[in-house]
Amino acid sequence: MKGNLFSKIQRGLNRTTVAFTRSDQLFMIVMGGIVGAVGGYGAIGFRKLIGVVTQSGWGNATGMEGKDLLIMALAAPYWIKVLIPAIGGILVGVIIYFFAQEAKGHGVPEVMESVALKDGRMRTRIVFAKAFASAICIGSGGSVGREGPIVQIGSAMGSAIGKLVKISAARLRILVACGAAAGIAATFNAPMAGALFSLEIILSEFAAYLFIPIVVSSVVATALSRHYLGNFPAFEIPPYDLLHYSELFLYLILGVLAGVVAYAFIRILYGMEDFFERWKLPEYIKPAIGGAIIGCIGIIFPQIFGVGYESVTQILRGEMLGIILVGLLIAKILATSISIGSGGSGGIFAPSIFMGAVLGGIFGQIVHILFPYTTASPGAYALVGMGAIVAGTTRAPITAMLIIFEMTANYRIILPLMFACTIGLVISARLSRESIYTLKLIRRGVNIYGGKELNVLKRLKVSQVMISGIELVSPSEPLTELATRMMASSHSQIFVVGNDNRIHGHISLENLRPILKDYESVCDVVIASDLMDQDVTVVNTEESLDMVMQVFGKSDLDEIPVVSKGQLVGTIRRSDVIEAYNREIFKLDMASGLATSLRVQQKMHSKQLALVGGFLILEVTAPRIFIGNSLEALKLREHFGATVLTIKREDEEGSDKISYMLPTSSTIIEEGDILIIFGLQKELSSFPHD
Repeated sequence: MKGNLFSKIQRGLNRTTVAFTRSDQLFMIVMGGIVGAVGGYGAIGFRKLIGVVTQSGWGNATGMEGKDLLIMALAAPYWIKVLIPAIGGILVGVIIYFFAQEAKGHGVPEVMESVALKDGRMRTRIVFAKAFASAICIGSGGSVGREGPIVQIGSAMGSAIGKLVKISAARLRILVACGAAAGIAATFNAPMAGALFSLEIILSEFAAYLFIPIVVSSVVATALSRHYLGNFPAFEIPPYDLLHYSELFLYLILGVLAGVVAYAFIRILYGMEDFFERWKLPEYIKPAIGGAIIGCIGIIFPQIFGVGYESVTQILRGEMLGIILVGLLIAKILATSISIGSGGSGGIFAPSIFMGAVLGGIFGQIVHILFPYTTASPGAYALVGMGAIVAGTTRAPITAMLIIFEMTANYRIILPLMFACTIGLVISARLSRESIYTLKLIRRGVNIYGGKELNVLKRLKVSQVMISGIELVSPSEPLTELATRMMASSHSQIFVVGNDNRIHGHISLENLRPILKDYESVCDVVIASDLMDQDVTVVNTEESLDMVMQVFGKSDLDEIPVVSKGQLVGTIRRSDVIEAYNREIFKLDMASGLATSLRVQQKMHSKQLALVGGFLILEVTAPRIFIGNSLEALKLREHFGATVLTIKREDEEGSDKISYMLPTSSTIIEEGDILIIFGLQKELSSFPHD
């Protein structure tokens, strides 16, 4: 009797579990709540960790424990202002270099890439590496924000929970977005902005089935944040209002200025990143140098240290003079660019808010002097400027409007805020196609909106695409010969090499054009060494096309010389790399099509696909005798008449995600690989099976 009762209960529980997991909406609501709770606690812990680092560094150094960072920085001797950010920088560099490279920078682009291209899969170690690296960077005075780190931390938590319960890729992406929403909501006490941030930036999609679990996550995280940290806005400000509708014209001008400043910030940030990348120093040393430079800036403008919300509050209250604000705007742009460009860890959202407040404060003071009776106080313009620059840098106007509204609890300024945010977005987008987030991915060769990854070119080497027939001249080649060679050549440059075939420089048509005006008078005296440009960008034969594409992306070159062991052996053109990329994408599409056809066959209990003419496509687990050998060494076509079209391989140990890779002759067969092979049916019958 008891046994029957127990069996009935067990069957009932099983049916309930199955029904629950099949109810996608209910399941995702519950999972969204769980991720919201975990992300909320993560955000609270991260803020506490920043406080501990701040007090351990600045508090102990100044004897002013318990004070805000700005107060401690103002009281600190100049050498402390340099020393603490430098020490923080070296600690951040060590964490990033030895534990998780993904913790470098502002974090949001890495989450966007994970959602768009990796089905939301993120390494769990990012939670700890990012938390400590960013807390140290912010707490020691780095000019960065906390929203980027908490987005990455919350998203990594969501990814870890999703992988733990083994959900599908589509659901995992939603949980990653839930983690991001929880982080933003808990950090800024802004539940609506947290939800919209995930939809607008992380997922780039608005849909009801996405909205519901993300909102649940955001609400749960906000409730936890308010319980532990209190329910109050980030900035305590007087109520502002639109005094007259003619003011909208002034807010339009502010929006234009905000768009220009947002564009300048984006360019300077990545220009500084390139500047530090050129330094031939260990990667973990660069953040320390960046920290020392920030400390030097902080001697004059200590307001740039950390998140900077204390200074933003002063600006919103109209407590800073315009001349100070001008210097502070320049200092903040430089400090944030150096913090992130040198290899620090932190977000750009808070610095954008800071810059917007400074810009709006400057503009507001000017217009209030000119039109004292028809304009609001400078603080109103500072508030609107905050949203306008956030919209210009992130290209997320709805998030910008909502987060400013929720952080200030001021709805009365919403019309100017909406207007300026839209104008700031339009101007910034006209100047730069990419946002501050997507530009980082584009520079890596990743276009998340195109749905493809340029890093597919990593498997191809320069030697496979380069052209060996190049135009070479000696340094003593006369102008007459140079002009003749250039006009007859299909290449955009001629390369000057010595007797050892080492490149000395290059000559382009731009080098020749100015001197051709005086061709008759100089043709017998000018030689190649007089015209050549010695600043030559070269690539090695063994480097990947992915790297070459990044070089092309950072320069205006159409052709780059290729060297091997220091000697010039060929050239590679931008058009050849693009053609190779298109070829690889076509192959991937073909492989995907074959895989789909085979999956259909497998549902019919067959692992082969018969083609016309007696040909066969066969799926077979790699035999043990193949393991550890390259395809070139196995000579499968010679021995079995088989061509390996693609290889199915698990992404990582213990993962249930399968990827399809296009093999080359040097591809090594690994244990567990599944080969998709092509050949005549009669020849494949002898193919070995375990």
